Amino acid sequence: MPVIITEPLKIEKLTIAIANLPNSLSGIKIVQLSDLHYDGIRLSEKLLAKAIEISNLENPDLVAITGDLVTDDPQPIKVLASKLSELNSRVGIYVCLGNHDNDSVQSRQQITNALTEVGIKVLWNEIDYPFGKELAIVGLADYWSREFNPKPVFAQIAPNIPRLVLSHNPDSAEILKKWRVDLQLSGHTHGGQIVIPGYGAAPILLQQIRKNTPTFFSNFIPYLKACSAVVKHWKWSEGWHQVDKNQLYVNRGLGTYFPGRFFCSPELTVITLETR
Repeated sequence: MPVIITEPLKIEKLTIAIANLPNSLSGIKIVQLSDLHYDGIRLSEKLLAKAIEISNLENPDLVAITGDLVTDDPQPIKVLASKLSELNSRVGIYVCLGNHDNDSVQSRQQITNALTEVGIKVLWNEIDYPFGKELAIVGLADYWSREFNPKPVFAQIAPNIPRLVLSHNPDSAEILKKWRVDLQLSGHTHGGQIVIPGYGAAPILLQQIRKNTPTFFSNFIPYLKACSAVVKHWKWSEGWHQVDKNQLYVNRGLGTYFPGRFFCSPELTVITLETR
């Protein structure tokens, strides 16, 4: 089994202004976790326990988990669900599923059932209003699935109602420009896992190399093709972004693929919403 190098958990804190957010909801706190890849290899029990402990210390109003809870095999979800049930949240824990959670319809259902049994709410093209009708929480189907279809979902929300959108793959932000998205929370990229200081995520450089390299030669450059397949918009690999009128935040995730993380710590995000 290859050694996977990771770094200490980093807590990112930011305040995001939301139009039409009622004064009564200004100041609500959201903790975001993403890309756990709980499979016995890509996430240590120590790191998971630390993330749960820190989240609880933040005393959030809502916890959002933005996909890839497991890595293809859904069997570990029962154990993971039990651990995630230890997360404290005033109005609940909300999950959107990622591409690794949707390996098959059966896998997706197994994951959904296990989380639902411990009181965690999985939203797959669904809307909920845990804070009341003045703020919608939207969970979309994974961008790579055949069921990604935002139009009928957003049609159910009144135009003046602010909405928080959970969508695993940040590439979906390109499509979601057609609708009002006050804040989209995504993951999927792991922040690129390798960051070049002063430059940014290594896949951004690899993507540029791929554009300027003949296909025959690019196939021999390690990770070049793989990085291009993960997302189109590596510029959105981590952090906050303005996408036209919408806002996007991409979490670097907790889990780590080989070869590991370099200058790209696993992340727990604490977001405070305020009225704009």
